[in-house]
Amino acid sequence: MLLNILYSIVLINEILALITVFREERDIAATWAWLLVLSFLPVLGFLIYAFVGRKLPKKRLFRFQYKDNKLMYDILKEQGKIHNNPEKIRADEVSYSYRTLVKLFKTSDVTDLSRRNHVKVFTEGNHLFDCIISDIKNAKSSINIEFYTFYDDRIGHRVLKELIKKAKEGVKVHVIYDSWGSMGNKHHFFDPLREAGGFVEPFLHTHSAVMDFRLNFRDHRKIVVIDGKYGYIGGFNIGDQYLGRKKKFGNWRDTHLRIAGSAVHHLQAQFILDWNVTDMEHKIDVEETKGFYFPKVYQEGSTNIQVVSSGPNSDLQQIKLGYIKMIQNAKNYCWIQSPYLIPDDSALDAIRTAAMSGVDIRIMVPCMPDHPFVYRATQYYAKQLSKYGVKIYFYENGFIHAKTVLVDGKIASVGSANMDFRSFKLNFEINAFIYDEGLAEQLHSIYVNDIRSSKLMTYADFEKQSRWLKFKQVFSRLFSPIL
Repeated sequence: MLLNILYSIVLINEILALITVFREERDIAATWAWLLVLSFLPVLGFLIYAFVGRKLPKKRLFRFQYKDNKLMYDILKEQGKIHNNPEKIRADEVSYSYRTLVKLFKTSDVTDLSRRNHVKVFTEGNHLFDCIISDIKNAKSSINIEFYTFYDDRIGHRVLKELIKKAKEGVKVHVIYDSWGSMGNKHHFFDPLREAGGFVEPFLHTHSAVMDFRLNFRDHRKIVVIDGKYGYIGGFNIGDQYLGRKKKFGNWRDTHLRIAGSAVHHLQAQFILDWNVTDMEHKIDVEETKGFYFPKVYQEGSTNIQVVSSGPNSDLQQIKLGYIKMIQNAKNYCWIQSPYLIPDDSALDAIRTAAMSGVDIRIMVPCMPDHPFVYRATQYYAKQLSKYGVKIYFYENGFIHAKTVLVDGKIASVGSANMDFRSFKLNFEINAFIYDEGLAEQLHSIYVNDIRSSKLMTYADFEKQSRWLKFKQVFSRLFSPIL
């Protein structure tokens, strides 16, 4: 009798598992991973699926078919004609040599090349937020902020305090934060800003805690735009841990950019599109306010940039395509920094092929975990790539969170997207792809300095690890498509 009951439970569980997995279209790897979870973890597996596996409802994804999209592109096109001085600069030569990458983004993300930007690189949180707050204090018309994490802590209060002051002065202030990434921060934390006339909303929120209780499809972008003239993009979030104030992580090593120039308009455009699908009641009227949010900007810099966005609202995985194209284009070296190394098959093949072709491939990851399963999977892929000649560095001076790709001292990428499944297809991301030898060399020098604080792990070193550790790595790797 008991045996029959157990058989019935297993059978019902398997039927429900098949229905659950196949009712939504997903790739083969993710399908098998979820079948594994749901089959071997009855009941618990379905709870995990509810948290990690659910997709956004089509009705909510439909919001991203913005009617503003074409209008926004027309505005950026118009501004590009104004800003793009026909006089050649050195970065144009780099852009020309990588014209297929430029074309890829223009085709897949409909984003043009922005010329003559001035860019400053930040690798330390205190200096970055001093600069951001200084720009906020000097804002005259608008402040738009979008972060995965906006914590209720010292730096969070410091930023909020300045935003409240500017809102009281009549500056238009909009803030988007991700409710999961900012977990622990309560809705009422932003009430003083709302009372001062600012607008604050969690990304794609609903009034249902059940619907919002999901790990996937989060807003992982980090965008700041001041007066439509100055913009920030990179890996830092708003929180004390990003300033090295958390004992668990110690020193926080990240990479962020401050941009002055026409590329800021692309950051502005993405923010407005994200805002208009997040707060349908208080949408920004793009047509009526284009002069306000997209002022004429004349910046005599030397950096050409394409700002590229990707997310689950598109099947193209634009940033991943850019990473792969950069790796394929590398002639001498391709150096990568990412806190998580869980590439899908296409990215994995690109890295292996380049390494086996004699390209100097280096990948730097943290020496400590912030998510145990993710870290063990990262170790697994690091070991596999080291077998093909990829140099794997474990950063030991705290936690490295930078998401950078450098190729041949000519082009680079800095942004929010990690080298993993989640950033490729599950989260909303934004990166700056940079065509400027001077800035690429600066980022190269920063990487060389990071190597001094890192340990090189060879395949032989990985082989010396304990059997138990190797088992955890292999086991974690099975869930790569859903981590």
